[in-house]
Amino acid sequence: MTHAGSERVSLDPRFAPPFPEAALIMLRNPQLRKNVGHAIDVIQTKRGKLVVEKTDWQELRSAASAIRVHALENLGVYLEEFEARCTAAGGHVHWAADAAEARQIILDLLREENASEVIKIKTMTSAEIQLNPFLQAAGVNVYETDLAEIILQLGEGEPSHIVVPALHINRSQVREIFARTMGLKNLSDDPKELTNAARTYLRQKFLTVPTAISGANFLIAESGTVSVVESEGNGRMCLTLPRTLISLVGIEKVLPRFQDLEVMLQLLARSATGERMNPYTSLWTGVSPGDGPQKFHVVLLDNGRSRILAKTKERQTLKCIRCAACMNTCPVYRQTGGHAYGSVYPGPIGAILTPQLMQMKYAQTLPYASSLCGACYEVCPVKINIPEVLLELRSQVVNQERKQAGRFFDLMYLGLRIANLIFATAWGFHAAQRMGRIGLRFFTSKDGWIHSLPSLGAKWTQTRDLRGLPKQTFHQWWATHAKEEK
Repeated sequence: MTHAGSERVSLDPRFAPPFPEAALIMLRNPQLRKNVGHAIDVIQTKRGKLVVEKTDWQELRSAASAIRVHALENLGVYLEEFEARCTAAGGHVHWAADAAEARQIILDLLREENASEVIKIKTMTSAEIQLNPFLQAAGVNVYETDLAEIILQLGEGEPSHIVVPALHINRSQVREIFARTMGLKNLSDDPKELTNAARTYLRQKFLTVPTAISGANFLIAESGTVSVVESEGNGRMCLTLPRTLISLVGIEKVLPRFQDLEVMLQLLARSATGERMNPYTSLWTGVSPGDGPQKFHVVLLDNGRSRILAKTKERQTLKCIRCAACMNTCPVYRQTGGHAYGSVYPGPIGAILTPQLMQMKYAQTLPYASSLCGACYEVCPVKINIPEVLLELRSQVVNQERKQAGRFFDLMYLGLRIANLIFATAWGFHAAQRMGRIGLRFFTSKDGWIHSLPSLGAKWTQTRDLRGLPKQTFHQWWATHAKEEK
């Protein structure tokens, strides 16, 4: 059953429909589009004001990009340094090659603690490996503590945004979810009352559940420090009250020096939520006797990241700091929302990250979920050239299709080579125009448009109309006009 505010969609790229099909469904949902558009406008307005006040914004972007490039080029060195420093401080570091290994490591750690329930900070990495359903199936109850994640968990929905997962849900829909699942019949849609309801719901969990799972925004190699930034304080509760803390982190999140946070935190808050600084920035290094969790584990997740790292052009994808600025400025995301991408990573960054994580076996339509307008590149705080990567991935998709289609694609490429020869000369081009005008006459409607073409032409007309060829070319008109002038 689908409740108000929930979108029952698959965010597993193996089972999600192609982007054009999923996008069409979302485009027919006016309430969702209205919710997404309003939320994005608010974030964009706040971000714009705070970026303008930073006179060194472009210098900060360049500095952040350089830091991330250096970290990725020396990733093995810095990960080993982080492991050594974290271990020396009392932490335990585990290495997971893929999602299955990461899930099993976490489950084994929870069983060592005899944990039947766990509180959780919002982490896209855990959603990437489908951790929640795995733990639930193993008998471990998972309680999300981020407000947006609570809304989605109780409403049986899926996230549609990296920073604001429930961006597609308005407050009246939130009220319906809370009233139904918490038994609060007289609950209003006042934001303060909704927040208080969530706070009351979570308070007992914070105080009684001894095990927590988190992600991390950054890892600091030189000190073995883990950093989480958030806006609600639920993260601080999860990082300080439980006895055991397990942090699942992608290997690309490492920074070389503690000083690098100065640059990253200035960019992240402004780009993500339109704030000068995150309300809560938590940093912890290993274990401190009598203070915070007394057992601390970091699970370093690869899950395809090493493959991306090995590719020169695509490597820049891993520079991402998950601010979602690219999503907030993307005209495609604004119209479709996040669910159409069929991945926990939606928007422009998801369009380049998801296919690569999946070894280009799934989500091949995502690189085409873009107009290539370049707005994402302009706002990215670490200067990821997303359009460049999109074009590279599109070429890989075409090469895959060519190999799979075999003779069909060989014929198409033969046709393109013939077209190249024809268009290389003026007389060949004019001859092709005359033949095309004759041939297309049978497909041109009375309104002057071509609505349907056969064979390869159908690839074009199934999504757009083609204007019919005019009776006279510009050159022909000019020649006639010039003679009349004389």
